[in-house]
Amino acid sequence: MTNPLLENHLFPPFCKIRPEHVEPAIDWILDHNRQQVAKLLAENTHYTWENLIQPLEDLDDRLDKAWSPVRHLNSVVNTEALRQAYNACLPKLSEYATDMGQNTQLYQAHKALVESAEFDQLDTAQRKILRDALRDFRLAGVALAEQDKDRFKEIEQRLSKLSSKFEENVLDATNAWSKHITEQDRLAGLPETTLAVARQAASIKGLDGWLLTLEFPCYAAVMTFADDRALREELYQAFVTRASDQGPFAGRWDNTQAMEDILALRHEKARLLGYANFAELSLSTKMADSPGQVLEFLLELAKHSKPVAEKDLAELRQFAKEHHGVADLEAWDLMYYSEKLRQHRYRLSQEEVKQYFPATHVVPGMFQVVEKLYGFSIHALEDVEVWHPDVRCYEIRDSGGDVRGRFYLDLYARPKKRGGAWMDECIARHKLQGQVQIPVAFLTCNFTPPAGEDPALLTHDEVITLFHEFGHGLHHLLTQVDYLGASGIRGVEWDAVELPSQFMENFCWQKEALATISRHYRTGQPLPDELFAKMLAAKNFQAGMMMVRQLEFSLFDFRIHLEYDHDRGGRIYEILEEVRDQVAVFKPPKFNRFPHSFSHIFGGGYAAGYYSYKWAEVLSADAFSRFEEEGIFDPTTGRAFLEHILEKGGSRPALESFTAFRGREPKIDALLRHSGIVTENDH
Repeated sequence: MTNPLLENHLFPPFCKIRPEHVEPAIDWILDHNRQQVAKLLAENTHYTWENLIQPLEDLDDRLDKAWSPVRHLNSVVNTEALRQAYNACLPKLSEYATDMGQNTQLYQAHKALVESAEFDQLDTAQRKILRDALRDFRLAGVALAEQDKDRFKEIEQRLSKLSSKFEENVLDATNAWSKHITEQDRLAGLPETTLAVARQAASIKGLDGWLLTLEFPCYAAVMTFADDRALREELYQAFVTRASDQGPFAGRWDNTQAMEDILALRHEKARLLGYANFAELSLSTKMADSPGQVLEFLLELAKHSKPVAEKDLAELRQFAKEHHGVADLEAWDLMYYSEKLRQHRYRLSQEEVKQYFPATHVVPGMFQVVEKLYGFSIHALEDVEVWHPDVRCYEIRDSGGDVRGRFYLDLYARPKKRGGAWMDECIARHKLQGQVQIPVAFLTCNFTPPAGEDPALLTHDEVITLFHEFGHGLHHLLTQVDYLGASGIRGVEWDAVELPSQFMENFCWQKEALATISRHYRTGQPLPDELFAKMLAAKNFQAGMMMVRQLEFSLFDFRIHLEYDHDRGGRIYEILEEVRDQVAVFKPPKFNRFPHSFSHIFGGGYAAGYYSYKWAEVLSADAFSRFEEEGIFDPTTGRAFLEHILEKGGSRPALESFTAFRGREPKIDALLRHSGIVTENDH
């Protein structure tokens, strides 16, 4: 059969890719790659970039281009057949990666190149790629005894399957729950946009009334606006017990054992490689030097934030009691009364703000921000195959008209689509047969879709999320590195990967940028100064509570990996309780099973690395403070950020890139100031 995954395309042919294509294509490529690697090693004794690294990168690129659309489709249009095909390939891909990483001859070839006179003739990026490769061979177990290599391979395959199963359980548990409502008074307080989407969801299922789901836009709207306290409690309980031993589907998609197994296997893997625990192993590819440094960093932030968070909570409790007669705040009351307090204090309603952020204006406005910053233009592409009618494809061109990158934008929540927001690589920049391959990115969000004739209206938080993911996209797309190993986000230390994304968020708070991205969806009026002033005043509303929540996630993640003890198991909830005693100001109910759906660390790449969000926020806040000093659209500063951060990719250590841009090492002050944790006067 002809197989679209084995053909060369400018864009993946999404309409032609079928589940039955997946396994044969991956089998063929893995087999072909193995033969080619053996051939490379057999034919050469003296190794150069051209006869070793370049051909290896070409093989990796071929595999990436076949697998990335499959991985993506599995996340955005998940079906049973596709899921089976995807899962069938995971152990094969894992085995292949381990085989390559443990290939002693391949390792010796890299080592010989690093130790040769030729190494000094290579450019900075090439030298870094080779040094990183030697480290990665070691992390893949190249130096292990044969029986340990076999065990290592088993561990990697098992971890790959378990992570996928973890994500599937969360997706299935999210999709399984819905609540059909026919009496409108139960939905009092909900915004018209949420009601319209719930009505649409019901009618698709042939039901009257409204259908509430656990897709995040719906869940967040109910928790924030629904006056019916029992309804909030019901959704809260369903949401925080997903994929666990509690809640409406207790035990059905339970991740308890998967989490224990994942932690045990990660710990065993770390010990095999000579590390005391997985946290130490995790830091071998990050900026932070030691577990002690990470913990010290998080606890330093907690020291500044917790008193502010305690004050936030005390104010919320007092407000709920005085104005609404609620003496005991429950977990399902926090978002609701926080929104009421925000409206009371700043006369600011999220619903009013949304009307100024129609997606139809925000997206082109965001493109204009990039145009002003870096001098690039962004154009929609027609006739590109997509996986859903809502998806759009765009192209970025430089001032000379050359294409720098292309990306897909998939904005709205829908069934069978994984929750959250992310950027993923579709195609990486890479010199292939003398031609530079144009990078392509997937940008995925889960916003409330448009209902009826009106455009989708984004909350300001959603606008920030969109800018965040676009920042990741620009990091991938604007790279000027032509080698696969350091192009875009590749080769960038994981705790610096969030720098470009968090940097972009800052523009959502700048008047000059807001003038470009906001317009009332009916009248076309600009965002009023008075409303913007309220937004700014409310910007750091409950900043202390938000900060300690992030610190709770970060400390929990880091400690379960740092302190794993084979005899005592993961102690997941025991450690979570200790962390909460240390930093949290509000304890959720006993049935809360938040770790069971913590996909970032059990399904994604953030294990013992969730702290990266805060670490990189220090970098991004400090980087942006240069724009605050020199002008947020100052072309010289924009060009410097482009040249020193975005274009350099992983071609040099992140700290070097940051220092080249900022003229010094990063400081924590700007983050504390931006978060409102400390003010200028506190210094």
